[in-house]
Amino acid sequence: MNRELIVRSSSDAVDFALLKDGKLTELHKEEDNNNFSVGDIFLAKIRKPVTGLNAAFVNVGYEKDAFLHYHDLGPQLSSMLKFVKQVSSGKLRDYSLKNFPFEKDIDKNGVITDVIKANQSLLVQIVKEPISTKGPRISSELSIAGRYLVMVPFSDRVSVSQKIASKEEKDRLKRLVKSIKPKGFGVIIRTVAEGKKVAELDKDLENLLNKWSAMCKKLYRAQTPSKVLVELNRASSILRDVFNDSFTGIYVDDANLFTEIKDYVAEIAPSKESIVKHYTTNVPIFEKFGIDRQIKTSFGRTATMSKGAYLIIEHTEALHVVDVNSGNRSNKAKNQEDTALEVNLLAASEIARQLRLRDMGGIIVVDFIDMVKSQHRKKLFEHLRDEMKDDRAKHKILPPSKFGLIQITRQRVRPEMNIKTTEKNPNNAGQEVEAPIVLIDKINVDLERLLKGPAKDNSITLNLHPFIAAYITKGFPSIRFKWFLEHKRWIRIQPRDAYTYLEYRFKNKDGKTIY
Repeated sequence: MNRELIVRSSSDAVDFALLKDGKLTELHKEEDNNNFSVGDIFLAKIRKPVTGLNAAFVNVGYEKDAFLHYHDLGPQLSSMLKFVKQVSSGKLRDYSLKNFPFEKDIDKNGVITDVIKANQSLLVQIVKEPISTKGPRISSELSIAGRYLVMVPFSDRVSVSQKIASKEEKDRLKRLVKSIKPKGFGVIIRTVAEGKKVAELDKDLENLLNKWSAMCKKLYRAQTPSKVLVELNRASSILRDVFNDSFTGIYVDDANLFTEIKDYVAEIAPSKESIVKHYTTNVPIFEKFGIDRQIKTSFGRTATMSKGAYLIIEHTEALHVVDVNSGNRSNKAKNQEDTALEVNLLAASEIARQLRLRDMGGIIVVDFIDMVKSQHRKKLFEHLRDEMKDDRAKHKILPPSKFGLIQITRQRVRPEMNIKTTEKNPNNAGQEVEAPIVLIDKINVDLERLLKGPAKDNSITLNLHPFIAAYITKGFPSIRFKWFLEHKRWIRIQPRDAYTYLEYRFKNKDGKTIY
């Protein structure tokens, strides 16, 4: 399995595309004006505690106040408030916490007005970016993420990622981290720490402590609200979370970003520094790697799959609904049940990809094709679970209901990625049509159905607009020649002046339309 990260820079944003074996699996955008990224830490001021919600509205500098629930305060809130007050006033210059006297934990079922007051200053971390009309969601239980470890101030707990299966490895990592962990800091051991030596873990922990110290220095006489710790830029953040030995290339079209990413990779994985390449070709980087085409075919209401199957994705205020359709799919399955299973397994893989690609969150309801056999439903459920293992967002999948629906909940911490894929109709200025770049893909699907279907046609002529006909027949190897190599059949192309740009018809030797 090969993974590639493609980075495209423009004047006001940077786009990141993550490819898995050439297929687009994640798409991110980092805009210059995004001052409230997940992971950023602010010195904020309590605006107003609200007893009825058991929460407080907090001024972090956004146009709408951030929301802080009692359960997001963290048990060591009293210690943190005391620390912030002493550091801000200059009374405390030792940021290590080893000699800092901790206060008693707050009651986990308490009332917010008992622990915080209006106009009080505290440290908060962005856990969900501003979405739609809502301000950012925040937490005062801080965590600073590194490559292998996550450091949690005002805690002494050491925990290990549940994704590390081996009990022996979990015990080894826990023992190593306890031997190097400074007093007053908890540590969460990440999945990528599996198999790592103590020197690598110690270096990562040292970097996190340096970040903490640099943040604390900013607290002295800091104004509220102000950002005191900036999460890594999106490129470094993606690499920190997903980078592994399967990465075969990182391509960047901006010289400054290239240097920045190369330095970061050299720090976290020196042996992989050579895979970072500065892309300087005249062809746009997203076009070169086929990303623009995949964006056009992956977003929008309809998401196509192989052999004519497709998904319909609808968005409502409360949830997302996905409908699985077999389309005009033809295969060698002996019966309808086997066809349904094949399409459903294919759809499960595509749905897992779509959730990551669009960063869809909340409740997702999937209407798979009905299957009678319980073992098939179980196989589908397990396949969907396996496909979503790579998803970094917290999620839960429920088994199929009596109606054959599968419900998924997925955490959303950023606005959903939404890209318009329709374009103006060249034949009617007031209408919009599916992107023309998808046309060849549709023709490919229809042609394969005709050539491999039960009623195979021996002589096929494709009638279409002269511009599209030229696009299919010109150059070497032309699209038509590729069809010949794949299907061992020569397809006649007939230009038709009367056709609109996106219109096409397949006809048999008698001139009758067969599709």
